[in-house]
Amino acid sequence: MPGRLWAHSPAAGSNQWHSLADHLRSTAKLAHRFAAPFGGGDVAYWLGALHDVGKAACAWQDKLAAVASTDRPVGIDHKSLGTRIAYERGLGGFAGAVFGHHGGLIDTPNLRRAFQGRLTAEPDNMASAERELAGLLPELPQRLGHLIPAEWRADPLVGEMALRLCYSALVDADSLDTSAHFQRLDGPRVRPEADFGHLYKLFEQRRHDELVGRGNTSIGTLREQVYADCLTAAERDQGVFRLGAPTGAGKTLASGGFALRHAEKHGLRRVIVAVPFLTITEQNADVYRRLLDEKCGEPVVLEHHSQVDFDDPQAGRWARLAAENWDAPFVVTTFVRLFESLYARKPSAMRRLHRLANSVIVLDEVQALPHAMLAPILDGLRLLVRHFGATVLLSSATQPSFWALDEFRDVPCVDLIHDTPKLVSDLRRVRYEWQLDPRPTLDDIADQAVSESSALVVVNTTADAQTVYDRWHDAEADGVAWHLSTRMCPDHRRRVLERVRARLGRGERVLLVATQLIEAGVDVDFPVVFRAMAPADSLLQAAGRANREGRTPDGGRVVVFAPADGGQPPPYKMLVGCTGRQFGPDKVDPDDLEALGRYYRNVYDMLNLADNHHVGQRIQQARQRWEFETVAEGPMDASTRRRDRKLAFRMIEDDGISVVTPQGAETPELRRELEQLVVELRRAPVPELTKLRRLQAYTTSLHPSVLRRPGVVALLRPILGSEVRRGALVEWIGEYDDATGINLDPNLEQFVF
Repeated sequence: MPGRLWAHSPAAGSNQWHSLADHLRSTAKLAHRFAAPFGGGDVAYWLGALHDVGKAACAWQDKLAAVASTDRPVGIDHKSLGTRIAYERGLGGFAGAVFGHHGGLIDTPNLRRAFQGRLTAEPDNMASAERELAGLLPELPQRLGHLIPAEWRADPLVGEMALRLCYSALVDADSLDTSAHFQRLDGPRVRPEADFGHLYKLFEQRRHDELVGRGNTSIGTLREQVYADCLTAAERDQGVFRLGAPTGAGKTLASGGFALRHAEKHGLRRVIVAVPFLTITEQNADVYRRLLDEKCGEPVVLEHHSQVDFDDPQAGRWARLAAENWDAPFVVTTFVRLFESLYARKPSAMRRLHRLANSVIVLDEVQALPHAMLAPILDGLRLLVRHFGATVLLSSATQPSFWALDEFRDVPCVDLIHDTPKLVSDLRRVRYEWQLDPRPTLDDIADQAVSESSALVVVNTTADAQTVYDRWHDAEADGVAWHLSTRMCPDHRRRVLERVRARLGRGERVLLVATQLIEAGVDVDFPVVFRAMAPADSLLQAAGRANREGRTPDGGRVVVFAPADGGQPPPYKMLVGCTGRQFGPDKVDPDDLEALGRYYRNVYDMLNLADNHHVGQRIQQARQRWEFETVAEGPMDASTRRRDRKLAFRMIEDDGISVVTPQGAETPELRRELEQLVVELRRAPVPELTKLRRLQAYTTSLHPSVLRRPGVVALLRPILGSEVRRGALVEWIGEYDDATGINLDPNLEQFVF
């Protein structure tokens, strides 16, 4: 009888087993709910209903009873029967979602051989499970293929994206129902749909209240015009929109207002704002919380940038249940989390993916998307807009020439600003100076900054930032010299920025050195900015930190310098060469929009982005074949029989190590609280998502190369699992400097995880 079949053993301290029939039914209903908005409800329902039918096998049930009190896995295949049924009854490649609901999606051409091989190895096992099928799923149709929408069948890329979203709906539903059982809840916990009419009105009212009393300024008037243009455009049909306002034009509020009003207008489900750098994530999330969160009730804004690999077996058997699923009306995340979720293959990374359908996706500072991955990124956005109900807003003061690339060439676009060149001219607040020949040293630049009333120095590596900071530290009074890099945890960086802004607001002296994390969207205002030579978009973004509010009548100064002793990330060499061809002392400045367009097209040509052998195009070819492992982990090398990760989808070259730093807490009491949370997470058989969210503000990322340094591994203590490795969550127990954060020999500043 179905009532005697179990999906899971009792939770700790309980004698309540999890009924298999209940689990299949609950997972199916929840998967249907998640997939219905993009037309996949019926497909996802039967994927959910079939995903665990293999657990009805006598051998599986007997082994579950034997290991119930040990926390050991059953270790008997339970996915292949449901896969075969889904495959043979017409779902074809979509059956891969069942086969991969624990281990991840595989290359679809290998699917049939994979599940048939497992079934052949254990024929008696599967026969006993199949005898229970009619009792478990009495309404299971003989044919399921007609449930797949025609447009999913017509275009392999549409079908591939649809399978990703259906898989996401399945694994999120499975995780929620399983978590509810182990947390002894009466059912899965899912937030009700947001009332975007209410959220938009709240946003408008609080924004208005903040602006009252600021007084009228020319820049304030221009920002209001930008905001009004965005709200007008929000009334238009869904699609791709572009916000090309210059730095300091109030894009954070304008894009937020657009997204909320557009979601209300079209009945969309959520707003997802993605940014390139953690510093902007923290800043934007703080702004949106202030305008949207209410004292009573659950928070509206969810900030997510953790890069912990919950699918790693070393993280613990049930770690995947704590992976983030973006169950919030307004999500602020990073490009890495967004797009590596989109092109992942494992359940923990992909469980949030279904939330992209019928949502407004705002890509802030879109110029920072990695060039090598533009083909799959742009094609994914095109598909989400055209087939899955999303609206995409591309926001940047340095809008890339995406429409020069095949993936976006025929995509309609609406510009939110009526006359961008005029707005750029009206908002021009700086003049450029160039120190390229002779090349100054970092000490020379530090000394030049000292002669200013206040100054910002932006360099390309953490080592260079340390050099400049050390030059100032002993010579300046307390509170003058400051440092920012990703060696500091997010809350530490937030506090530094608060103090820097407060001092600047009071007219006090500030010398701040930072890596490139400060230049895109971070709201600071210096009279002078020194920027180490960098790609054109970085130069223009750094300039947005000079005279941001227009308070300097003669304009702010931006000094572009080529340091004789400075470092540079490897990708910069070609990009800086393209920059030099368009901009410089005998050419135009970086805010020339026509020259900026030529710069981007030159970069795309130099990188051969359209070549069939380019990594982005090879990923696209794998997507056409529904080869999910090849996309996420690279193609198989015939000689080594290992996958070539250099040809996989990667927003960053290497997965980092997520490092929790309780030492970065503001008070000793808070530090003790964080240390206790770490202890609780280490002991918990099922990590709690709420506790992981609490640690996020004190978690930064280290490049995996640190593991090769003597003594460093001993200072990293695992939190989930027992190993220090890429994708791990660990605690830093070494020195943490109050000014510069984790004390390691500095390395290149990485694209932020």
